[in-house]
Parts: sequence; structure tokens; C-alpha cells
Amino acid sequence: METPRLERKLVAILAADIVAYSRHMERDEAAALARLTHHRLIVDDLIERHTGLIAGTAGDSVLAEFASVVDAVDCAAKIQQAIAAANADEPPERRMVFRIGINVGDVMVKDGGIFGDGVNIAARLEAMAEPGGICVSRGVRDHLRNKGIVVFEDMGEHSVKNIAQPVRAFRVRFDGASEPSEPSNAISPAIAPTAEPAMVDLVAVELAFWETVKDSADPTELNAYLERYPDGAFAGLARTRCETALQSTEAAEPPEQAAIELAFWQSVSEGDDTSLYEAYLEKYPEGEFASLARLRLASPTA
Repeated sequence: METPRLERKLVAILAADIVAYSRHMERDEAAALARLTHHRLIVDDLIERHTGLIAGTAGDSVLAEFASVVDAVDCAAKIQQAIAAANADEPPERRMVFRIGINVGDVMVKDGGIFGDGVNIAARLEAMAEPGGICVSRGVRDHLRNKGIVVFEDMGEHSVKNIAQPVRAFRVRFDGASEPSEPSNAISPAIAPTAEPAMVDLVAVELAFWETVKDSADPTELNAYLERYPDGAFAGLARTRCETALQSTEAAEPPEQAAIELAFWQSVSEGDDTSLYEAYLEKYPEGEFASLARLRLASPTA
């Protein structure tokens, strides 16, 4: 019997994930779960209001699809603004922030879930985003570049796992500055940073960003701060802590440990057993492939 043809469609895919969620859980599981539940109510409501559909959730991750690229980007900006406002009264160590990645692409549909390269690229873009930021693909940028809706910052091409061609990534900028090559672009009132006072005070934005990464042992998070604020108020301290974190990582995890993790992941990714992905996340909650594992759990057939 001929295998039924899978449904395919072109959609904008939004992938979101809490930064360092396992660290929040380690500190206080009950409080972390309560804050996650509160944030998810905000996120789910905004996705629905922007005519999006939630295609999968796994722990602190959300995968959603939109028929409109404009709606997807507008929704992502509103999410980051709303979460920044929700975090305003929280002490820095309790603030939960999202990274968001958006791609537009052809996906396969099965049992209400979406999967394929389009989904995987969205997940990779999410991992490239700054805490509290949005990272999009070239396709998303091309859909919006002449609409005067948002300002993009070119992050260059990146090679990503399991994708043959390099992915061109763009950062969505909230500082309202014009893009040098396209001075007519500006953030629209619909998603302008002036919609929330917390987004207007750039000093407060930098401080909030620093508070999310200052205690991190992950050099990637500290480098994310340095990439955005190379001459920032905490740049010197960030470089010192980054060097310390790198030295600690080298001491704590020799190359053979990275090889063990890679071998573990390769054995997990070859099958469709969701319990194996759960086992990987239990052993490597902040591992190199953690975001992808959560996405696979949200969309088991991917």
C-alpha cells in the first residue's frame, strides 16, 4: 500500500525557550514552576491574539506557527515586552527571560505537530538570540525589510547542525536606531519599545540583560552581553568572568567529556524514543543539544 502523502504548508515558525531554566529549578523548583506558569499564560494569550497556533511545548519551550510573518514578529516583540514588564518587580536572580527564534519555511504536518528543516532552523535561531531578544532568518527579514515594521541587525551566516546550507541570521533591534543601509526603517508603534517604559530606558535594558547572565558559568551567555555591549558598563567584568568560566569549563569538562556527550546525543537522535531525549536532558540539562532535544520532545516525529 502506498504511504499517504504528508500534508505540507508554508508558515512562520516561532521557537521560544527560557534562559537557564534548569538553574531556576535548582534554586527553587516550586517558585520556578509558578513563574513559568505565569509567563506561559502571557505567552499563550499573545500567540492566540496574534492568530498563532501552539504546535508543541516541552518544559520551558514553546513552538508556535503563524500564517503571517508580520503576526509572528509582532507577537514575539509583544512577548518580550510583556515578560520584561512582568519581571520588573522581581529580584534579578528570579527573573525568567525568553530567547525567541523565528523562521519562515515549508513544514510537514502530522497529528497536529509540525516538523522538518523549517522547525529545526527556528530552534537554532532561538539558541542564537540574546536573553530577552529575537533572532530571525533571512526569509523573515526579506518579508519585512520594506514594510518599515522593525529594524534588523545582520549577524552573518552560521553553520547549524543537520542543515546543509549556512543560515543567515538577523537580530531584531529594540533600541529604535536606524539600520545604516536602510535609514527609512523604524520600529512601528505596534511593537515600538515605547509601548513599555521598561524598553525605553536603555540603561535599564543593559542592566536587566547583565543581571540575567552575570552569575552564569556559560561563556556563551557572557559573550552575548559583550557582543551587544562591547563598551558597556559591565564589559570588563564580563570579559574577566568569561575567561574564568572558560578555564572552569576546560578543567571540569575535558575534551573526552564533550565527546561522550556527542556520542550520547548521536545515539539518542537516531531513534524516535522520547524517553531517550528525556534521559539526555536529565544528564545534560544545559548541553549543546538541549534546545533541540526539547523541540524533539515537543514534536516527536521531527
